[in-house]
Amino acid sequence: MAIAALKAATTPDLKQQWRELFGKGPPPHNRAYLQSRLAYRIQELAYGGLKPETLRRLEALGEQLDGGNVVLRRIRGDDKPVTGTRLVRQYQGVDHTVTVLPDGYEWQGRPYRSLSAIVRAITGTRWNGWTFFGIKTRRGGA
Repeated sequence: MAIAALKAATTPDLKQQWRELFGKGPPPHNRAYLQSRLAYRIQELAYGGLKPETLRRLEALGEQLDGGNVVLRRIRGDDKPVTGTRLVRQYQGVDHTVTVLPDGYEWQGRPYRSLSAIVRAITGTRWNGWTFFGIKTRRGGA
């Protein structure tokens, strides 16, 4: 099945193509995931995968993030915004800007471990920090 044909393929056809290209059953993901991953696999088989030096570089970058701890690598994915991102929220007529740090957040020149702690300092009440700043995770929640 060519890449262009993936768009028109039925879900059962995509799952069958998955079995043929990966040699195992398809994951329980949506059509878009199956289509994009199948398209990548078709290209990978046709043109070759990543070069060994690229794979080594990616592995080294991963180890810089998690110290080579495979367990940590699997649970990492907190959906925290990228370091340096500035979150802005107006509350009671005042703009509050938070900067995302590698190991937490900064508000008014002070470091905080969580957004919720900052929101508590701003409002005096307990809020979900992600909700207060309007951040949605990749999983679709807040």
